[in-house]
Amino acid sequence: MNILFDYQIFVAQKFDGISRYFVDLITGVEMTAGFSANLEVVGNKNHYLPKSYLKEFSLLEKLKKYPSKMHKVLRKNQRITFDLLEKADIDVFHPTYYDPYFVDRIKKPMIITIHDMIYENFPHLFSPDEPIAYYKRLHIERADHIIAVSQRTKEDILKYYPLDDSKITVVHHGIDLESSLYYQNIADLPQNYILYVGGRYGYKNFELLVQAFSVISSRYDDLKLVVTGSPFGMAEQELLFRNNVQDKILILSANDDQLNTLYKNALFFIYPSLYEGFGLPILEAYKNECPVLLSKASCFPEVAAEAAAYFDPLSVESLMEQMELLLGSQAFRNQLVKAGKAMLQNYSMKSCVNKTLDVYKSLL
Repeated sequence: MNILFDYQIFVAQKFDGISRYFVDLITGVEMTAGFSANLEVVGNKNHYLPKSYLKEFSLLEKLKKYPSKMHKVLRKNQRITFDLLEKADIDVFHPTYYDPYFVDRIKKPMIITIHDMIYENFPHLFSPDEPIAYYKRLHIERADHIIAVSQRTKEDILKYYPLDDSKITVVHHGIDLESSLYYQNIADLPQNYILYVGGRYGYKNFELLVQAFSVISSRYDDLKLVVTGSPFGMAEQELLFRNNVQDKILILSANDDQLNTLYKNALFFIYPSLYEGFGLPILEAYKNECPVLLSKASCFPEVAAEAAAYFDPLSVESLMEQMELLLGSQAFRNQLVKAGKAMLQNYSMKSCVNKTLDVYKSLL
């Protein structure tokens, strides 16, 4: 059975979770007897995608010097996809993001993975000109079947779209349980720190964390908050100064091995978000034996169940209470680590791949 994936996420993301999901899925498809993955990408910027899927394009280096002309690379990728759809023996098409460039032309069965419903749930946080929600609607209406990465995501899809429940299959994200973890030293890493990973905008609820940490850190002289991601913007710097934590919160750009080091040495990992489709960093924390503190919101209770501590994402007091419990009890942190290791067994990448293959087969 031949599955076609397209270029989209690999020219858009270097490290992020969706691209990693698709690389792991493609690898799993290739390793399964009777299945093959088809993918050719021009202008790849993704760290995870094997070079065997990259396609030469003579104008690429020249176009890189002129960003305004990089749309030609997208057009080249789209032509590659159309050629494969028309000429290759493709059984199912699985686009990697929401650009609807193919919707009017595709005649093959199509699967779409919906990773979250953030744009639909928080429209006020995005520009009215943001097209993602509209593009996603086109995909959902055209798809022969939909994969939702959590039950909560499935419920949200059904909330916004009048679909038959049977058109959506929940397939949780997975992580490679067998592979070894690699660690890279990080200079001047604090001895005692809480870890925050990922974006910090709007629904991520980072401001609530800063407010709570401002109070908690005043009670622990050496406590730091380590944040991964892009440098703080002006508004974020003002937030830190306003809460007098500008010297207690560190921002780091970490590769995968460094991120493992951060998880492994953190007192605990915190995820204060108001909404996520799944929450892949939870699995990363589990694998690195890092205790997890989550907002009691969205899909988190579904994904982590009893293998996390929870707080009310709208209450600074609730967050501070749980932070104090974790900081004050090594036994509690050890209990969460043990529960996380057990919970992780439910989220193997092999299981994610096999359930996705079942969805592919259902379309034949």
